[in-house]
This record gives sequence, C-alpha cells and structure tokens, in this order.
Amino acid sequence: MEAFQWQPAPSPAAAAALVNQTTAEAMLTLQDTPSAQQAVLVKAGGVDLLDLMKEGLVNPRRLVDISRLAELQGIAREGDGSLRIGALTTLAQIAAHPGLRQSHAALAQAAAMAASPQIRNRATLGGNLLQRPRCWYLRSAAHHCLRKGGGHCFAFAGDNRYHAVFANHGCAIVHPSTPATALLALQGRVELLHPQGRRRQVPLEDFFVLPEADMHRENILAAGEILTAVRLPPQSPASRSVYFQVAEREAFDWPLAAVAVVLDLDAAGLCRQASIVLGAAAPAPWRARQAEALLTGATVNEETAMAAGEAALAGAAPLAQNAYKLPMLATLLRRAVLAAAAPQPRPQGS
Repeated sequence: MEAFQWQPAPSPAAAAALVNQTTAEAMLTLQDTPSAQQAVLVKAGGVDLLDLMKEGLVNPRRLVDISRLAELQGIAREGDGSLRIGALTTLAQIAAHPGLRQSHAALAQAAAMAASPQIRNRATLGGNLLQRPRCWYLRSAAHHCLRKGGGHCFAFAGDNRYHAVFANHGCAIVHPSTPATALLALQGRVELLHPQGRRRQVPLEDFFVLPEADMHRENILAAGEILTAVRLPPQSPASRSVYFQVAEREAFDWPLAAVAVVLDLDAAGLCRQASIVLGAAAPAPWRARQAEALLTGATVNEETAMAAGEAALAGAAPLAQNAYKLPMLATLLRRAVLAAAAPQPRPQGS
C-alpha cells in the first residue's frame, strides 16, 4: 500500500466536492499514470477500499473520510410509512432492527447473512452497495481485464465457477452485494447528493448497470456524488418478504445463489403482486420477471412455486463450470415463495 493523505469531511456536500473519481474510475487507469496518482476517493467503513489498496488496484492520493457524519447514519420511518436508511448504517444495525425485521424482513435477513459478525459491525450499507465485484480476475493486479480497461474477460476461458449465468455477455462478474438483492425486490431507491447540494433519488433498478450498458462500472454513481441513503416504500400489511441464499460456508462467504421474494397476498392466498430478484446470478441483481408474471393472479402452492422456480431460469446462459447454479436458484425460489406465503404467527396476546 502506498502513502496517502487522510481528510475527514465536515459534511456530505463537502465530501462530494473533494472527491474527483469513483473507485471504478480509479481502477481503470494504470497505477503509474498521473491520473491514477491524483485520485481522491471517499471512504466510509473502508472494508472494500482498503482491500483494493492493499492489492495495488487503486493508489489514491487522498481519502476523504465520511465515517463520522451523523446525518448519514440511522434508520428513520417517514410520515407516509416509508423508511430512510442512512448510507453509513451498518449491516449489523440493519440485521438487528426490530422494525425492519417486521416490515422489510428480506432486507434484515440479507444483512444478517452477509460476511462475518466482525465485518457486519463495520461495513456500511452504502459501501456494501458500491463495493467492486469479487471476481478474482478483476481483483488480480496481474490480469488487465475488460472491467479495468483491458482487452478481454479472462473468466470465459478460465475459472468461472462463481460467475454469472444471466447477462454475462462480454463480462461475467456477479454483483457482490447481498442486501442489494433484497433492496431491489423491495423497490428501493438510492439518494444521491451532488456537491452543490442537489439531491436525486434513483430506483435501484436504474442505478445498477449491466456490462452491455457500461463495461467498466456497476452503477451510475458519478464522481462528485455521494450515496447518502436508501429509501424503501411502505409495505402493504398483506405483503411478506423472504431472503434465502446458499453459500459454501455459512459465515464470511459470498453466496453461490440467492433469491429475494416479496408477495402481496389476499386472505385466500391469491398473489396480487410478486417481486422476485436473483442474487449471485448476474452482473446486477436480476429481476425474474417471468416468475413474477406466473405468480401474479395465481394461488400460491407447491405447484405454482415450483413453476415459478423454473420460469426464473428463462434466458440463463451458464458457463462451463457454473451450471450448478440453475437448480440452486430454482430450488431457492420455490422455497422462498412458499415461505413468504406461509401463514404468519399471530402476535402474543392477540
């Protein structure tokens, strides 16, 4: 790791005004070029950024520390029932929050399954959404891959057992964020702050980008913008959400396959609306639209849940070593749909 300057930011707007590159932009330039040596990057929990610096993949001149900004922390319920989760809220705080565990269970479950307890106590929601993919070719200084401005994706002819089975044309990374899968299913939006104080809200479905739209980055965050919060709409009392994943190890591991399901059910078990997102499956959290359409207007049972699992695989293009993900995703989706539709326990005293 090279020497760098450290600058605490007095406010989110001040941090945005100081930052001149995103991490993705800093990784595009070779480390001995002037532009790479002049990078000023934002640092929150620092879990991902410090890894990249230790590996020599980014070499910033200065880090702007936002980790102590109180206005970027905490979970607040708005007057309309929506939620605002500050970007510096840790995964541990999200996993333990009683309100989230009741109204947005899939998000709390996803946060609880991310990384290890030590990392969850440090990792922030904003940093988790913005982390770079965990592809070993992207994270190898010896491989100048497409995502770093190189000539080709090494995964297609190399070790691709953990790579994408959807939308993997050109670049086969999978999106690394566990909470992102649940947040997209819950119709989340990110709040972005410009240095002049202008704020914009972007649906997560529009925030994340596929390689066909931009080969070099995973989202539309611009240099000089700070991700300040994630906003979640109020959930219907009849809405239920579930997040399931499979990993090689239960602790400190990224999922091999994941699914988040949100169902709005009537009293007879008829699905009025379904939102289904697959994780560890594509370069961005992947909406299973055919599965959503199959469930909407149908009674949820073993047969329709199994059919939804099969429908979710439409368009899959597994690589040489990762076809095992397809039955995993189908089975996880079936189980998540049935879990979301299961009768909920009545509160004590009711």
